[in-house]
Amino acid sequence: HSTERSCLLRELHRFESIAIAQEKLEVAPPSPGQLRHVFFHNALPFVGFGFLDNAIMIAAGTQIELSIGVVLGISTMAGKATAALGNLVSDLAGLGLAGYVEALASRLGLSIPDLTPKQADMWQTRLSAHLGKAIGVTIGCILGMFPLLFFGEEEEKLEEK
Repeated sequence: HSTERSCLLRELHRFESIAIAQEKLEVAPPSPGQLRHVFFHNALPFVGFGFLDNAIMIAAGTQIELSIGVVLGISTMAGKATAALGNLVSDLAGLGLAGYVEALASRLGLSIPDLTPKQADMWQTRLSAHLGKAIGVTIGCILGMFPLLFFGEEEEKLEEK
């Protein structure tokens, strides 16, 4: 309706004038609490990604090696190819599961940090976000190595054959 359009237009003009005023103001850097929020907001989904990536890669690589590698008597170089195929499977699964990881993170109450656009673009915020991603994926990858706990028995059986 025309009344809704005019109301929306007024709000857009108001928002635009606020944004123009904020550009002229000097914005304080994010507080340590806000930076922690940015860190955890970025870290948690990457813990999930690293976990799934490593767990799937190890499981898929092992299964590929046990099925194809044993039958063909694969060499060390070809063993690396099976690891690469396991990584491919893991990456493809990661593409499909990324939305679920992000949805889970938001269900856990991980809200977007309350920052102004200028604060979000400051070096402190970008550093906090990158550290969160790096530490999150590192923790996730370490936790994702849990399938290695179950493959010792299968390797012993292979050596017996």
